[in-house]
Amino acid sequence: MKIISAEIPDILILEPQIFHDNRGFFFEAFNLKKFTDKTSIKVNFVQDNHSYSKQNVLRGLHYQIEQPQGKLVRAVAGSIFDVAVDIRKSSPTFGKWVGYEISSENKRQIWIPSGFAHGFIVLSEVAEVLYKTTDYYAPHGERTILWNDTDLAIDWQISNSPIVSEKDAAGKSFNMAEVFP
Repeated sequence: MKIISAEIPDILILEPQIFHDNRGFFFEAFNLKKFTDKTSIKVNFVQDNHSYSKQNVLRGLHYQIEQPQGKLVRAVAGSIFDVAVDIRKSSPTFGKWVGYEISSENKRQIWIPSGFAHGFIVLSEVAEVLYKTTDYYAPHGERTILWNDTDLAIDWQISNSPIVSEKDAAGKSFNMAEVFP
């Protein structure tokens, strides 16, 4: 596993070592010991989530103010543009975002620690996304920042209007969102 630091240092891109032969491929999707040894991050994943979405579906920007979740995100089918926004007021990168294409083809994963809002848009015809979380889903603590907030100015890599849920369309502006200290 190769670890690449993003422009926001707490966000990590994981590239697995892939073994190809005439039957196909094999790779280790996650190994706790290797992850901890290479990143010095201690995680305890408690929940796996799986979403299926059609092209131009945008999910996000989500986070939990109570029971904050670290996430390890990967696309097992299709391609997405995955975005993380630093919402830790004390961070030097507060209000900054990073985005990366992850896909079933490149097999990259993105580590997003707690203290970040997360979202993605589907670039391919369909996509299936799996992500591990470090805490359980807590609907009472869930928050949403508008995906198209003008202060964040996220370049979602799209030319058409995205398909968003009612909840995501009603998200708060970044300046009005509840953030972490």
